This record gives sequence, structure tokens and C-alpha cells, in this order.
Amino acid sequence: MASDSRFPIVGIGASAGGLRALEQFFQAVSADLGMAFVIITHLAPDRESFLTDILARHTSLTVHVASEGQKVEPNSIYVLPPNASLTIEGGTLRLHQIEPGHAERSPVDVFFSSLAQDCGEYAVGVVLSGSGSDGVLGIKAIKEQGGLVLAQSSDGTQPSFTGMPDSAIASGLVDYAIPVEDMAAKLSENRQSIGLVDALAERGAAQGDHPDAKSLEMLYAILRSQMGHDFSGYKKRTFIRRVHRRMQINHCDSLLAYVEFLQRDHEEPARLFRDLLINVTSFFRDAEAFDALEKVVVPRLFEGRGAADAVRVWVPGCSTGEEVYSIAILLREHMEKTTGSPRVTVFATDIDERALSVARAARYPSALMKGVSPERRERFFTNHSSSFVVAKAVRDLCVFSVHSILRDPPFSRMDMISCRNLLIYFGADAQRQALPTLHYALRPGGFLFLGKAETIGRFSELFAPVDKTSCIFQARDIGAPARMPAFVNGLRPAPFVSHRSDHIAADGVAARQSAEARIADRFGPAHVIVNEDGDIV
Repeated sequence: MASDSRFPIVGIGASAGGLRALEQFFQAVSADLGMAFVIITHLAPDRESFLTDILARHTSLTVHVASEGQKVEPNSIYVLPPNASLTIEGGTLRLHQIEPGHAERSPVDVFFSSLAQDCGEYAVGVVLSGSGSDGVLGIKAIKEQGGLVLAQSSDGTQPSFTGMPDSAIASGLVDYAIPVEDMAAKLSENRQSIGLVDALAERGAAQGDHPDAKSLEMLYAILRSQMGHDFSGYKKRTFIRRVHRRMQINHCDSLLAYVEFLQRDHEEPARLFRDLLINVTSFFRDAEAFDALEKVVVPRLFEGRGAADAVRVWVPGCSTGEEVYSIAILLREHMEKTTGSPRVTVFATDIDERALSVARAARYPSALMKGVSPERRERFFTNHSSSFVVAKAVRDLCVFSVHSILRDPPFSRMDMISCRNLLIYFGADAQRQALPTLHYALRPGGFLFLGKAETIGRFSELFAPVDKTSCIFQARDIGAPARMPAFVNGLRPAPFVSHRSDHIAADGVAARQSAEARIADRFGPAHVIVNEDGDIV
């Protein structure tokens, strides 16, 4: 959408029991809210929809049946017709007719995903009553682009069918799980502040003595001292967007007010840290790219290697583990096709210990399994009620550890690195640091797998393209011995410590042990202990 005329577009997903929820929703929406609404429901192909007529009796907004090429306007409602799916491009609706007997099973995911791509932070997803889990993948896309997500929570009588909203809430990506009658007020709050992120980003980037620039530096310092991680290298708008959400929740009307709140509330830095680490991932995300990985890269990892050899893969920024296990499944499938396969280890790292706990547990709700084929579900997962657990044969290939690609020394002699959708969160300077680190970590000829929105930039002398469409590259042998990038030094800022409990033992031996522990904690890089074969001890 054109940046000079942007307004929020709200995608609303509903299915069984959704009519009553939609009526309640629009009864509370004012005629001048300045948002557009696109309603995606699960309609039987042979059933005519009377939704436009029904909604017209409950709202003063203009209600349309969505049509091909229709320009979306604020203060209007657009309803998906039967026998079609809907996407949006450049603020214009695209109607896709569906052949009889081939109904789109996830129309909400389809529209939400295109909405996220088209509108970015101006995209809003609302999940109302319905059975199943349609919408979960779509809200992941919306959150990745900085949009807002609401889901209907129970008020004692509604929603009639909890599958869709409960699946959305279980993903951990819903900003507000609230009764439907409260949603209009929450959207109004969002509408009034949606331009604030742009203004804060501009002022925060200002040089010199601008108050917001100073406040931003104070935010970085608080996170460094209390959480041990430096976010100054992250994209400023992405960082401020996440900070702004915490400002809204805590009713802070300026960056300085939020800094003061952080200094008063010792729990808030941890809450901000968790919000900064929104974990957006899924199994076999971008299926075409994984197909290319399976066909082009995986066989080459095993070429010329036998039982005495090893295949080493690193997944930095692994989040909750879906991508790690997707890669491990591809490797396990290839191992089962050959005899005398090498030992395989997938090193999976992240700075978010909570996400790593989820990854280690390897248990995922059924709503997040859409990218996994029925055959792979049967072979590599165990079904436990409404969740799936990754099989031990796959889990045994994976090792999870806390590690920062920007702070800690990298792994080395890797055959492949999958660093997908991590670089997009880094600013230009951090990207210039990260890519040489990835090259250092790869053996010559090792493979780099990036996300579809990522590129090697100016580092073509370090990486050769293998499949540009799938963002697969190969580390060039630059002829010189690999050297660890100079910026990587393993230094960690000192953790936040209350001085009231900061007493080093007076006993000489204990004092020395305490001092050594402090030095190791502050300056020791993240590490694992391995034997001469590279196996973890």
C-alpha cells in the first residue's frame, strides 16, 4: 500500500458460531474508525451467503460483497463470497474462484498471509468463533510483519465454537485475547497510536541531544545490564514497534516514561525481553525452499562420507524448534535410504531460553502441524491427544543451547547453516557482522540456507549462489586460513545484581572461587564440550 495513504485493514476470520460474534463486533464499531474490514468465513460452496444483508442491519459502515479488483476503502466492510478465496495486493482485493469440490480448507490463513505481506504493521488479524485451527499460520505472518492480532476469549457464553480462537491463543502470538464486545475499543486504541511507531523511530534515530534518542540508548543499556543482550544492532523500527506494545500495555505515553517505568519495575525488563523475541516459525516453512534443500543440498552433505565421518549442521536463532526438526527429518530420511551413514548433529541455538525449553520438549499443538505431510506425521511424530511429539529418532540428532550469533564465538567446520528469517531483524551493521561469522563457521563448500526475504548483500566474495530462488548459497574457499571475525569476543555485559546480596566470601579459597566464577560468567563464551571426534561429551 502507498505509505502516504495507509490505514489499518482488519482481516476477520470466523466459522461455526461466527455470525453472532460478527454482529456483536460491528455493533460496537464506530462509523468513523478509519479502518477497513475484510470478513473471511467458511462457506459451503453451494450455499448463498446472506451475511452482507445481516451485517447491514447491525452497522452504519458500508457492506460489500468482495469482488475482483475492488479497492479497499476505510470505514467499509468486504465479505468473501462463496466458491472463492481472497487475497489482497496493493490495497486491492484479488478474488480467486474455486472449482466445485475443491474448497479452500484454510481461507483465513490465505487472506491473513497476503494481508501481512501487503500491509505490514497496518495489518490486523481478528479470530472469532469457529472450529478447527484456520488462521494460526496467518497470524504468524501478521506478527512477523509487526501487525496486531486479536482473538475472541470466553465471556461465559461466547464463542460458541472455541477451536479457531483457542488455537490462535495457544500459538502465543495473540496480542489481546478478549471478549468480542471489547474488540472495537481495543482497535480504536491501536488506530490512534499506529503512526506513533513511525514518529518514535525517526526521533529515536536522531543524533545529538533529542530526548527520544537518549531514551532509546537508556533502553539498550537497561537490557544489556539486566538481560545480558545488546539489541542496539537490531532494526530500529522493529525494536521500537515491540517497545511500543509494552508502552501501550503499561500506559506510558513516551519513551522516557517507559524508561522510568523499567527502572521502577524490576520484572518489566524480562517482559520486554520476551516481547522482543517474538518467535515466528513453522514446520517446513516455504515448502518450495525445503524441497530444494532436500533435493540439492542434503544428498551432497552425505557424499563420500561413511560411518566414521560426521555431518554437522547449525541453526542459529532456532526459536521453538520447528525448523530444526524439519531439517532433522530431511537428514533422517536420507540416512534411512543409505547404509553406513555418517553421524549427524544439528546444533540449534537461540538467546531465548523459554523458546529453547519448548524446542527441547518437542511437543507441538496440532494447529502448528499444517506444514507436515500426513506421511511424515505418521513416521516422525507421536500423536498425543491434540498435540504431536517429535520422534526420538529425530530428537536424538538435535542439540539445543543458548548462544548469540552477535555476542558469542561461532561454531566451526559446519557442513550447513540454516539462518532463516533472523537477519531480517538485524540492522545493516549487525548484518555486516553476522554474514562473515556465518562464513567463518562453514567449512569451504558448506551450505548457507537463508529466508526468502534475506540476501548475502555485498558478501558475494564469501558466498556463491546455489539456488537464488530458494536462497541457498555455498561458502567460497577464500584461500586464507579461516579467522574468527574480530568483533566476536565472547564478552557478556555483567548481569544485573542487587548489591544488597553482593558479598564475596572472606575465606581466601572461597573468595578466589567466587572471583573466578564471576570472571567466567562475564567473559566466558557459550560453549559445549566435545571429544576428538566432535561428539558432545
